[in-house]
Amino acid sequence: MYSLDGYHVIKLNDSIFYAFWLDYFNSLIIHNYFFPSTRYDFLGFKAINGKLFAVVKQVFITATEATDLQHVKKFLAFNHFAHKRNNDYYNEDLGIISEDLHDENVLSNNGVLFFIDTVFYLTKDFYSNS
Repeated sequence: MYSLDGYHVIKLNDSIFYAFWLDYFNSLIIHNYFFPSTRYDFLGFKAINGKLFAVVKQVFITATEATDLQHVKKFLAFNHFAHKRNNDYYNEDLGIISEDLHDENVLSNNGVLFFIDTVFYLTKDFYSNS
């Protein structure tokens, strides 16, 4: 849903892709590190029908052309993320997995890629690399 200013979207997330809320918050931090132009601002929690949701705000991006997934693949390879399968990538150096980077989660605006809906996971290698 749009925020009142018309320049942002408000998103709800029930952390369904994560085993723990900590994993969701790690994903937000990683997204904000790699993609500051589409950073998530955590606003708080909201309970809906007995279910807990995180509420975040993000800048609204308008796509001006279809996203070329080969450009996404090249961009991620340049940043040391190897393509694994489908729209999933792995950075062996960092021990980070990024999944679901299809053309609805990565938008293209005047040739620039904007990652708007990412899912990151930390592997055991992340902790052994630090």
